[in-house]
Amino acid sequence: MLGRQKVHARLFYEFDLETHIPSDHLLRGIDRFLNLEGLHEEVRDFYSHTGRPSLDPELMIRMLVIGYVMGLRSERRLCQEVHLNLAFRWFCRLGLEDKVPDHSSFSKLRHGKFRDSDIFRVVFEHVVAQCIAHGLVGGQGFAVDASLISADVQKQSSSRQDKWDASAIDPKDAPRAVREYLDTLDAEAFGAATPVQPKFTAYADPASQWTAARKGPAFFAYSDNYLIDTDHGIIMDVEATRSVRQAEVGSTLTMLDRTAKCFGIRPDWLAEDTAYGSEASLVEIVLKRKILPFTPVIDKGERTDGTLSRSDFAWDEENDRYICPEGKDLRHARRNYSDPARLSSETKPRRYRAAKADCQSCHLKAQCCPSSETRSLQRGKFEIVRDFARTCTASPFNETAMRRRKKVEMLFAHLKRILGLTRLRLRGPLGVKDEFGLLASSDGRD
Repeated sequence: MLGRQKVHARLFYEFDLETHIPSDHLLRGIDRFLNLEGLHEEVRDFYSHTGRPSLDPELMIRMLVIGYVMGLRSERRLCQEVHLNLAFRWFCRLGLEDKVPDHSSFSKLRHGKFRDSDIFRVVFEHVVAQCIAHGLVGGQGFAVDASLISADVQKQSSSRQDKWDASAIDPKDAPRAVREYLDTLDAEAFGAATPVQPKFTAYADPASQWTAARKGPAFFAYSDNYLIDTDHGIIMDVEATRSVRQAEVGSTLTMLDRTAKCFGIRPDWLAEDTAYGSEASLVEIVLKRKILPFTPVIDKGERTDGTLSRSDFAWDEENDRYICPEGKDLRHARRNYSDPARLSSETKPRRYRAAKADCQSCHLKAQCCPSSETRSLQRGKFEIVRDFARTCTASPFNETAMRRRKKVEMLFAHLKRILGLTRLRLRGPLGVKDEFGLLASSDGRD
């Protein structure tokens, strides 16, 4: 006999959302560290003391976290899913009969009170503080890296740089992303990151960078910069910049200083890839912040034509000289000068030369200086810092530091493959900053 389910009308239900969410659900792991108890006090000054009660900012943040973790790019779709999904309702602290906010509320809050109060930075710092309180942050070793994220623009909606005139734009009539671009022309992370102008500029998001850094077709992008603790891969700070090396390197110093100020944590050592190995960056890390750099040095003194490179010459600090493979001296000065500035290393880089007689009679001349009478080497003002970085990368611990540095690359892989961030949803420097901050707070690996 064919059965049929009978639906009985009931006036009361005994239902507990807590018992219906699996203990190993992803949102449970995120909820463990997403403590938003102090959020209301942080944003209280941005709300009026009169009028109707507003939407709970904690509810809106929790819904946005779900959207990024679950790859729901449409906020209209997000509201529908929170309405239907029990786990989503539990995470948002909504009962079965509680009403889900309208999707239009997100846009109003994102460009209003959320941005004015920098609420996503507040949420991120609360999450990091929870990780520190649970003993997940060691604080001895940090790693840093950047990853390109495609901007929400197309090449078809762009123009060549010679046809783009920022001074002709009226901020009053410009879209929000264009106004943000004009406001960041003097910011080191965006407009002032480099004097080199990109080949193309996007109309909808001119702060995005036209780049071919992936060795493929060029595209518009922003850089997502992470500073992580290498013990458990906890993201200590996040920064949005243009996709140029100068901006990415500069963000490292910003994140280190902000972490020290916010949490009082200064690492003993820092692991980076070769892009961060410039002299200026190493001076900031080693001399000003007293951090050991496990960073391959950018060295343009290495030759690829078969002749001797700078590394083939030994440096003698005590006697202020280089020693060639044949044991001959390369000196900055071979006589005494009455002007002490001639011997000062603080004024400019110093050039060291071998004696002409030594080079002319040397059997390695064709391999050392085939096109000049003598061999010379230039030593930068802070070459001692570069030598110190080379010593660090040559130490036995460098292998451990580089292995731990890969944790930041795993975070970017998780960001793109698991969370599905292959393209940004928001435009403009502030929108990208908010999105990267919320994504860093939403990282649910456990």
